[in-house]
Amino acid sequence: MNEKNPVSASALCNAFELGRDGVYRCSAFAQFPWLRHGFGSRVANPPVHLTLRQIHSDVVRNARGLEDREAEGDALVTDEIGRAIGVRTADCVPILLLDRSKRAVGAVHAGWRGTAAGIVPQAIRTLQAEFGSELDDIFAAIGPCIRQCCYEVGPEVAERFADTFTTQSSQPGKWQLDIAAANLAQVIETGISPHCIFDFGACTVCRAEDFFSFRREPDDPGRMISSIQRLA
Repeated sequence: MNEKNPVSASALCNAFELGRDGVYRCSAFAQFPWLRHGFGSRVANPPVHLTLRQIHSDVVRNARGLEDREAEGDALVTDEIGRAIGVRTADCVPILLLDRSKRAVGAVHAGWRGTAAGIVPQAIRTLQAEFGSELDDIFAAIGPCIRQCCYEVGPEVAERFADTFTTQSSQPGKWQLDIAAANLAQVIETGISPHCIFDFGACTVCRAEDFFSFRREPDDPGRMISSIQRLA
């Protein structure tokens, strides 16, 4: 775990569980009987009804009235019952959101461009604007993604992020970017309590047996689905 991450090591160890179906789930999310969610793996993906044509942006869509892959964007929100929304990743950061009071949910895809543009704060603001969500009621789960150990970027990317999230690489002119920590910090900056934020902590590049990775397998990386669904 990155030492800058305010979520405790013990919380990370217990925050996510692998189901028999090959899908990972956040234990804090699992306490809500009206909710179904999951982070996919090489083995299996959770069900999903609606995704977007992802464009590495800060565009958030309300899922109501949309068909699968109809619209462009990188985050979906909804309070509809029975419709699973999701994002596709293979190194980028998947983030699932829920409002325990209004029962609204969100799914976010955050690559470096989307992170630099503030896609996850924009999704949280959309939950507030569309459904009246209160920050005290919002939970966030950050799924498996490329971690700082394996995410080497050039100066044009590094300069988009605070020094807090970059370290000099052993390769000249390269930096190691902690994109998960950048997204976690953005969630905290919106006012959501660190106690309601959960980070999977796993690197998609390092764990080849468990996850697809574009960096590791650029020719045919596959994709994981991260989805969330209001059931009642």
